Amino acid sequence: MSKLIKFLKPFKWLILLIFVLLFAQASADLSLPGYMSNILNVGVQQNGIENSVPTAIQASEMNRIQLFMSADDKAEVAQVYTLLDKASLSNADYAAYLKSYPILATSPVYKLGSVSKTEMTELDAIFGKAEDVTFAIEQEGLAPFLPAGTTLPAGIDAFDYISKMPASAQAAMLQTVNSTVSALPKEIINQSAIAYLAVQYKAVGISLSHLETMYMWRIGVLMLLLALASAACSITVGYFASRVAAGFARDVRLKLFRKVTNFSNIEFDKFSTASLITRSTNDIQQIQLVLVMLLRIVFYAPLLGIGGVIRAVGEDASMSWIIAAAVMALLAMIGVAFAVAVPRFKLVQKLVDRLNLVTREILTGLMVIRSFNTQRYEEKKFDKANLDVTKITLYINRVMVVMMPFMMLLMSGTTLLVVWVGAHQIDAGHLQIGNMIAFMQYAVQIIFAFLMVSLVFIMLPRATVSAERIAEVVETPSAIDDPGKPKEYASAISGQVEFKNVCFRYPGAEDYVLKDINFTSRLGQTTAFVGSTGSGKSTLINLIPRFYDVTEGQILVDGVDVRDVTQHDLRDKIGYVPQKTLLFSGTIESNIKYGNENATREEVEKAAQTAQGLDFILATEKGFETPTSEGATNFSGGQKQRLSIARALAKKPEIYIFDDTFSAIDFKTDAALRKALKKETTGSTVLIVAQRISTIMQADQIVVLDAGTIAGIGTHKELMQTSEVYRELALSQLSEKELTQ
Repeated sequence: MSKLIKFLKPFKWLILLIFVLLFAQASADLSLPGYMSNILNVGVQQNGIENSVPTAIQASEMNRIQLFMSADDKAEVAQVYTLLDKASLSNADYAAYLKSYPILATSPVYKLGSVSKTEMTELDAIFGKAEDVTFAIEQEGLAPFLPAGTTLPAGIDAFDYISKMPASAQAAMLQTVNSTVSALPKEIINQSAIAYLAVQYKAVGISLSHLETMYMWRIGVLMLLLALASAACSITVGYFASRVAAGFARDVRLKLFRKVTNFSNIEFDKFSTASLITRSTNDIQQIQLVLVMLLRIVFYAPLLGIGGVIRAVGEDASMSWIIAAAVMALLAMIGVAFAVAVPRFKLVQKLVDRLNLVTREILTGLMVIRSFNTQRYEEKKFDKANLDVTKITLYINRVMVVMMPFMMLLMSGTTLLVVWVGAHQIDAGHLQIGNMIAFMQYAVQIIFAFLMVSLVFIMLPRATVSAERIAEVVETPSAIDDPGKPKEYASAISGQVEFKNVCFRYPGAEDYVLKDINFTSRLGQTTAFVGSTGSGKSTLINLIPRFYDVTEGQILVDGVDVRDVTQHDLRDKIGYVPQKTLLFSGTIESNIKYGNENATREEVEKAAQTAQGLDFILATEKGFETPTSEGATNFSGGQKQRLSIARALAKKPEIYIFDDTFSAIDFKTDAALRKALKKETTGSTVLIVAQRISTIMQADQIVVLDAGTIAGIGTHKELMQTSEVYRELALSQLSEKELTQ
C-alpha cells in the first residue's frame, strides 16, 4: 500500500482539510454527552441553577453566608456584588428592580455584577462551602459545628451567636467548619449549595421554572447547532473523501494503463490479460473503497476514542475500568477475526482473476463451444470458478457478521455495567445522574470508535493485496525501453530494413527461435517470408517494430539500429497488419483512419478501394459510417482483413508489414488485392508473411525459413531451383504447371 502513497500527493491539502473537519466533527460529537449531562444535572435536578454563586440574594442571607468566609473571601465577594435598597436607588431603578426582585420591598438585596469565567469559578468555590454550612445550620442547627460539650443557649439565633463570638472563637469554629465540609464529596457540597440557592431564589422572587426553561432552551439550541455542525462536517468529509479516493483511483488507473500500453510482449506473457483487467478494475476499486473508509473513519475514530476516554475519565475516573475491560474484549474479538479472515482475503483476488479468465474464454469462444456442444462442460468450469469465489466470500462475510451482534452485546453489557456501578455511586452521593448518562454515552462512543477502526483494518488486507498486485505491474520494468539519448532518422525517406546476424529466443527459454538471420529489404522492394508452421515467420516480423528485442545481432531500419531510436519514431515508419485481425469499436471510417486521423474522405475511400473493400462498404446501408460491433462480429473474416489492410494503407508508411493477412481472402480478391497493392506501395518497403505460395510468387525477394534458420533467399524461380524446402512447400499447394506460369 505504501508504494502507492505517492499518488495521494496532489490531494495533500484536501486531506489536511478533511483532518481539520474530522477534528471539528469529533469535538462536536464529544461535546453532546456533556451537554446532555448538564440538562439532567443542571436543568432538571438543579432547576437551571448552574453554580453556587447567587445572582441575587437577600442582604440578611449574604451576611449569614459571609460568617463562614475568610477575610480575603469577603473582600473578593464585596467587589462583585452591589447592594440594592430603596434608599440608594432612584425611583425608576427601584421600580425596575422591584419587578425582578419583589423581596426588595421589605429587604435589601445583593445583586451580582459582571464577572469573568475565571472569577465565577473562584466565587463558586467560595460560596459552595459557605452556603453548605449555612444551609446545614438553617436545617439542623449549630450543634454539629460546636466543640464537644458546648450547647447553644435557648432562644438565641445561631447566626447571631456566631457573629457575637470572640474573634479567636470564630476563627477556630471556621477552621472546624472548613475541615468538616472539605471531608464531604464535592457533589454533595454542590447539591447542598444549589438546594440552598433554590430556597433563596424563591424568597427573592426569582422564578425557578423560568430559570429551568431558559437553561433548557439555551443548552438545547446549542446541542442542535452542534449536531448540525457535526452533520455538515460529516457530509463535507464524505464528499471530499470520495473526491480524493476517486482522484487517486483515476491517477492509479491511468498510470497502470499507460504502463500496460508500453509493455512489450514479454510483459504480456508474464501477466495474463484477465489479470491485467482485474488489476485495472476490481483491485483499484478495492483500494478506492478502503481509502474512503480510511479518510472518513481511521482519521476520525482515534479522535473520537481518545477524546472519549479523556471526557469519560473527567466525568468519573472510578468507572474507567469498565471502558478498559470493554476495549480489551473488543480487541480480543478483532484479533480472532483477523486471524481467521485475513488469510482468506489474500486468496480472493486470485480467485477473481481465475473467474475473469474463465468468463473471458467462454464469451470469446462461444461459437466454438456451441459448435462442439460443450456448453455443459463450460458451465461446470464456470460454476467451479464462481463457487470458489462465492465460498471464500461467504466465509469472510460470516466472520464479519459475527462482529455486529458481538458489538451490540458488548455495548449493552457495558451500558448495564455503567448503570449498575453508577447507581451505587449516585446512592453514595459521589455521582450525579447526568454524569452517569454522559459516561455511558462516552463508553459507547469509545467502543464504536474501536469497532470502526477494526472494520477498516479487516478490509485493509484485501486492499493491501490489491495494492501489491497493482504495484507489481507499475514497478515491472519494461524489457523494451527507449534509449536515454535516442538517434533520429534522416528526413529523407528510405524504408530499408536489414537483419544482421539476428538470433532470438524467448525470455526463460533455452533454445533459439531464430538463428543467424541475414537479409536486406530495400525501398520499393517486396520481401516475402514463407515456411512451415512454427518456422519463426511471425516472430521475425515482430522483431522489426520491437514487440520483442533481438537476443543477438542487429536490426537496422534506414541504417539505424531499432534499439537506438524511440519506439514512436520507429513505429511511425511502419504500417502493420497483424496476423490476428483486430477492429476497434466505432465505425468503418474511424477504423481506417486509426493510423492517420487527418486522412481525408478521399484518402479513406482510396485505401478501402486498394484493399478491395470499397464494394462491400458501399453495399451497407450507412457506408463508411457503419458501426463496428465489439470484436467486429458484424463482418466476415475476409472483410476484417481487408479493413485492416486499408487501415495500414491510409497511414502511408515507409514500411508495410503484412503478417499472414491474406488467409481469409478468396483467390480472386487476393489476386486483385496483390495487383492493387503492387501499384500503391511502389514507393515503400513491403514485408509479407504468407502461407499461400500464390500470394508471394511475384515478390522481389522471398526468404524461406526452416526451424528458425534461413533455408533460402531469392525470387520464386530461383528458389524453385535452389531450395528444396521451398520447392516442397510450393508443390504441396500448386501444380508444377501453375508454379512455372
